[in-house]
Amino acid sequence: MVRRPRSRKQPPMSALDDVKASIRKVMVPIHPEGRIFIAAFAIVAFILFLIWQPLGWLGAGLTIWCALFFRNPDRVTPMRDGLVMSGADGVVCDVKAAVPPPELGLGTAPLPRVAVFMNVFDVHVNRAPIGGRVAKIVYTPGKFLNADLDKASEDNERNALVIENAYGRFGVIQIAGLVARRIVCFTREQEQLAPGERFGLIRFGSRVDHYLPAGAVPLVGVGQRTVAGETVICDLTRTDDLRAFRAG
Repeated sequence: MVRRPRSRKQPPMSALDDVKASIRKVMVPIHPEGRIFIAAFAIVAFILFLIWQPLGWLGAGLTIWCALFFRNPDRVTPMRDGLVMSGADGVVCDVKAAVPPPELGLGTAPLPRVAVFMNVFDVHVNRAPIGGRVAKIVYTPGKFLNADLDKASEDNERNALVIENAYGRFGVIQIAGLVARRIVCFTREQEQLAPGERFGLIRFGSRVDHYLPAGAVPLVGVGQRTVAGETVICDLTRTDDLRAFRAG
């Protein structure tokens, strides 16, 4: 006769355990790049509390903001071939055909471009808009103009990636903004990126430009909010015309 092992009943969750579980679901992971900044903000806030309490509360608020800036949430990325996702959280500030920067090596003819502006309250971890091989990474020093301006694509400090796959070559450019002073890239040339995989981060306000292959039709409009790795900005299997949008 085979004896079945006795099943051990899990002890019921206490009210405190329930609260802890709820907090864990709400809390968002912090990217390691931000830990030193959060610690610095916290130290300054502590010193300000010693000097004058109202200043300390101001410092505490800025520390919370800094922690939120470096949040690194998980995302659910659609995996169907041909889908291009936004590489950044933010607002679409431009959708048009534009000549890509020369360092991308994508030619001199205008290509469909979707630009996403990130303010200082958005998640700043950037994700691969599509899977493929990183054929090129080029860093270009430059100015720190407002990233919402069109000329920021040409004049500002930027880091450009070219991703290749069966659908063609895609340009993804991290552009520094008025406040941003550092662009971080996690990937290297010749590495394979999966759709929605984290590839970089820009500190304190910036923009990401997406250059699509010729003939691609963007599916987003100016003013639309995007979520990195989730919002589809183009479907390369579609052949319909450019979409129209209504705001309000």
